[in-house]
Amino acid sequence: MNKVVMLCAICNVSSGNCAEDCAYCTQSAHVKADITKFKKKELEQILLEAKMARANHALGFCLVTSGRSLDDKKLDFICETAKMLQKETPELMLIACNGSASYESLKELKKAGVFSYNHNLETSREYFPKICSTHTWDERYETNLNAKKAGLELCCGGIYGLGESEADRVSFRSSLRELEPFTSPVNFFIPNPALKIKEPKLSVDEALKILNDTAKALPNTRIMVAGGREVVLGDRQYEILQNGASAIVVGDYLTTSGEVASKDIEALRQRGFEFASKCH
Repeated sequence: MNKVVMLCAICNVSSGNCAEDCAYCTQSAHVKADITKFKKKELEQILLEAKMARANHALGFCLVTSGRSLDDKKLDFICETAKMLQKETPELMLIACNGSASYESLKELKKAGVFSYNHNLETSREYFPKICSTHTWDERYETNLNAKKAGLELCCGGIYGLGESEADRVSFRSSLRELEPFTSPVNFFIPNPALKIKEPKLSVDEALKILNDTAKALPNTRIMVAGGREVVLGDRQYEILQNGASAIVVGDYLTTSGEVASKDIEALRQRGFEFASKCH
């Protein structure tokens, strides 16, 4: 049987200047992180990145905007972008990640050709108030319910290494299991001098245990490793595919650089992997 891995790419459509105070995020206006900030990426640039993602065997292409919620301006732009990409790169599975959203707005994304909505719970309901005070965990959960009701697939996960306890991790995964996401991204916290969280980088063994635990808790969900893969796992990063993961994000993340996609592709091929051409 062939070994198959699903690749996804992220397109940062708008970056920085977010009014929320999420303690793990360099896009928050509450911190002075040295990141590139812009209000809106040109459609031509988004299309270029989409074509590059497809050339790099990506199946998923995620349109990400900064800020708390999917307002009318963002909705119009993401719908316009999705329709363009449906026409120009129909092979890509479009994912939208635009913050808290209403059922009505998410229905519009579905009509525009978006396949999946990404809105992470980030951590447990109990621990969330320690890392964010400007919105609630319940608001995040509600958006995921809205996405399911609108007929979108769910891409919902979170970030580990924020100082949460093992009990928090169990609680977090229990909430994910209730939502039954199609895919669940696992991110590992990367320390940054501008951020309030001063937790040390997770060890490789702990990161791999988190993946195993996630896969056991979510047996019907595709586990995707996203931010922190290269920094936390280093030369053992491809062990994720023996420890519960079956999807990875290639290329750059939102505000941090990832591995050059061609290096990932070559390394995966050397290990006998093929790249998914469909999501089911």
